[in-house]
Amino acid sequence: MSTYLPTLKQLQYLVALRDHGHFGRAAEACFVTQSTLSAGLRELESLIGITLVERTRRVVRFTPLGLRIADKAQRVLREAEELSDLARAAGKPLSGELRMGVIPTIAPFLLPRILPRIRAEWPDLKLYLREETTSAACDSLHRGHVDCVLLALPYHCGDIEHEDLFDDRLFVAFPVGEAPTGSNAIEADAIDERRLLLLEDGHCLKDHALAACNRPELRAEAAMLGTSLHTLVQMVDNGLGVTLLPEMAIKAGILDNTDIIARPLDADHPARRIAIVWRKGSPREKEFRMLAHALAKSHVD
Repeated sequence: MSTYLPTLKQLQYLVALRDHGHFGRAAEACFVTQSTLSAGLRELESLIGITLVERTRRVVRFTPLGLRIADKAQRVLREAEELSDLARAAGKPLSGELRMGVIPTIAPFLLPRILPRIRAEWPDLKLYLREETTSAACDSLHRGHVDCVLLALPYHCGDIEHEDLFDDRLFVAFPVGEAPTGSNAIEADAIDERRLLLLEDGHCLKDHALAACNRPELRAEAAMLGTSLHTLVQMVDNGLGVTLLPEMAIKAGILDNTDIIARPLDADHPARRIAIVWRKGSPREKEFRMLAHALAKSHVD
């Protein structure tokens, strides 16, 4: 067995360069100078006797073996982090740093309600939030950039554990004058696919909405133009079409100062499940379940 092993710092430099594709940005992410990062990587290559990165003036190109080693380094760094997580979990729960990913169709509507309770219950917890689409958040989770993710299920997020918080019902939002008379729920078959506005690809709410309607033709016909729920609301308020909104957004006031009428969707599965997910085997599982319980209670209160 070799006496000389790569350091965690060298592995961190390698992973940062793989993620950013640029020496300067990788150095900034590691809070070191570019020369320090470059020297650390050269020491790593000298140590293992292999070229990991091909350097030119304009391009940083990893060798095939360099990419494999960077992937392995990512797993080693994640395991190293979990060593401290083990110690923390055995001591005071929900203290220190916790990095949580949150998807854009949840973050602005739920976080303002739940963060005060979290601060009150766990004053020693330093909660860092990272807003990303579901796909990006799941990738960040498995790369070790975040510890857990607050998202909506169903969604395939890899090898994870999860704790459900609550169901978030979907509503059909109509421009003024277009909502059917009465106060009944809207059946999926009554939605005009030529008028339907949805979020662009990358947002899981689009898939949840289409699955709830159970109308395959909507995927092809719907005008998927919105980059956010707030954008969709403005489009509907200006008479450009109808859309589907989650109940939490409506309760948070997204329709305030508009003439939009929202009616609950009548479908076999008219809701998405809000949940916290984390990597399977995480030593902080007990903490994540405690956090999930607090978030669920905050929603009810």
